[in-house]
Formats: sequence, C-alpha cells, structure tokens
Amino acid sequence: MAEFKVAVIGATGKGDYGHGHDVVWKQIPGCTIVGVADHDSVGRDAAAQRLSAPAFADYRTMLDQVRPDIVSVAPRWLDQHADMVLSAAERGIHVYMEKPFCRNLEEADAIVAAVRKHNVKLAIAHQTRYSPLLPVIRNLIEDGAIGTVLELRGRGKEDRRGGGEDLWVLGSHIFNLMHYFGGEPNWCFASVQQDGRPIETNDIVQGNEGIGPIAGDSIDAMFGFADGVTGYFGSHRNAGAGGQSRFGLRIVGSQGQIEILTGHMPAAHILQDPLWSPGRSGKQWQRITTKGIGQIEPIADGGLPAGNKLVAQDLLDAIQEDRLPEANVFEARNTIEMIMAVFQSGLTQAKIAMPLAQRAHPLAAQQ
Repeated sequence: MAEFKVAVIGATGKGDYGHGHDVVWKQIPGCTIVGVADHDSVGRDAAAQRLSAPAFADYRTMLDQVRPDIVSVAPRWLDQHADMVLSAAERGIHVYMEKPFCRNLEEADAIVAAVRKHNVKLAIAHQTRYSPLLPVIRNLIEDGAIGTVLELRGRGKEDRRGGGEDLWVLGSHIFNLMHYFGGEPNWCFASVQQDGRPIETNDIVQGNEGIGPIAGDSIDAMFGFADGVTGYFGSHRNAGAGGQSRFGLRIVGSQGQIEILTGHMPAAHILQDPLWSPGRSGKQWQRITTKGIGQIEPIADGGLPAGNKLVAQDLLDAIQEDRLPEANVFEARNTIEMIMAVFQSGLTQAKIAMPLAQRAHPLAAQQ
C-alpha cells in the first residue's frame, strides 16, 4: 500500500475546516497528517491537538517544510481558495478541497492551468457524485427505466439564503449533478430578480463566506445540455419546505421520473409513470437502492464523514492510477461557469452561449 503525507489548511473564523475535511484523513489507511496551518492561534492549537500534527501559522511555510503529497484545502470561505490551491499546485502537491470551487472564472482558469502544468490531481467535495447510488441511477436511465430524458430540475434549500447565495452554496451541488447526467452545458437563459423585478446594479452586494458579489432573492435558470436535455434550477428566498428538504435533482423522462436528494446515501426514488401523476395513474414512487428498485438498502448512510472518505479514497486512487478524480478540476470549473452564466444572463436578460466568452465576474464588472 502506498503511503501518503497529508497536510491540512484551515481558517478559524473564516470557513474553519469545512465539513470535516481535516479529520477525514485520520480514517484513510496509508495516510499520515504531517502538518496543519491556521492563521488563528486558538484554532490552530485545537487543530494540532485534534489531528496530532505540527501546527503552522502560514500555510506556505507548512507546505515548504513538511512537503506533503496531498493538501486538504478545508475552509468554506471562497476568497482563500484560489491562493491556497495555486500554492499547492505550484509545489506539485495534490489537492482535496471544500466547495464551492472559487469566486470567478478567472480564478478557475488559473487553477486549471496550474493543475495541468504541474500534473497534480484536484478533487472537490461534491459528495453526491461519489455516492454508490449514482451509477445505479445512471444504469436505470441507460436501460430505459424512465424513457427518453427530457428535463433535469433542481432546487436549492430556499431558506434565508434563497436566490444568489443559495445559487452559490447549494446550486453548485445541483449543477455538478446536472453535468453528470446531462453532459456539457451549451447555453443559459436566466431570470434573476430582486423584489419582483430584474436585478440592477444597486442590487449587487457582497455575499457571505467570501463568495464575492451576488444579487437576487429569486432565481429561475434554464440550461441547454450537449445531449439535448434541458436543465432548470430555481431558488426563491424563504420558499423552502420547512423542516423537510427538496434540495436535489429530479430527472424527468418520457416514461417517468427519478428524484435524488444529496449526500453519501441520498434518498432516491423512481416513478415509472408516463403521466408523471400517481394520483391519476395509480402508479407509485418506489425507492432506488444500490440493489435496484424497491430493494432493501444494505449500505447505511454515513453522512458527511462517509462521503468525505469516498472522495479522499478516490483521490488516492486517481493519483496512483494517473487519472482524473470523479469530481475533478474541470467538473469544479464547470459549476462556476454555470453560476456565472446565471448572473450574466440575469443582468443582460439574454440567452448566453457557453463556454462563456466573458471570464470576468459579470457582477463585479458592474460595481
């Protein structure tokens, strides 16, 4: 078994250590945590104790001194991601990172270029992409279980973050799933509204967690994908389902629908009904498990820790097999491109061709 040295970058008070992207490495055979960096002294000391690793105030110093094979870019805040990833890539260090990827396409393009130049692997924590349920669902679709796929419909959590912030924080998961099932996006047409009207320059604000400029309390976006499928994403502020969640993706076919939520072992169901209406047809939604339709699921939902382990292990395999991780740097850039396309279309109220010719953030250009 190959041995890997892993370092962790955290940022207490500015995204902390993400959703467990530090402790996951203690659960992966063959990995040793050799350092942790955090600008905050209290958080740094706590992380050093938690990870049983030397602590550093500056992550660049840590990377130079401990020379890890992999670095975990753990903070949730986006404003730090590009610098952290570029510092690792330039040193030939592979990267496991929290989502969303980065703040704009200029940063995304720079990361892609650095990863290519230095031949390093980057895996992003779109955990649902690693769920063992996903290939089962893809096989059902390919076998014609819901006929010809017509639409992909996704929504965010639509809580107080609904609109621009939901698009970033949770829409990135949905866009990654859309890409998995629909292929490359070719165009976007979106309505981004504030208080019932199209967004204007004075509606642009700085988002939480270092997101950068955002706008809108209501988003309705449409995408055209390479294989002819149309995708839809919606998020309206405070329009969620209370204690329940419809955060996920619905795959609509000519003979039925599949719904999948998010996570390590997300709820997934199929309705094999060309009317799409159990009330009229008498057909019912059935659970999809790793054993098939209507079968008992043998795999327990391990939540975020189990999902992190799948991502981390796939990154190790990708390094050893010299292949791309499942959710890789190109997948990560694609989610940012879809987000930027929504804002650009919302501002111009026009259909936008993809890939985007404009790489600068469309909202930043208006400030």
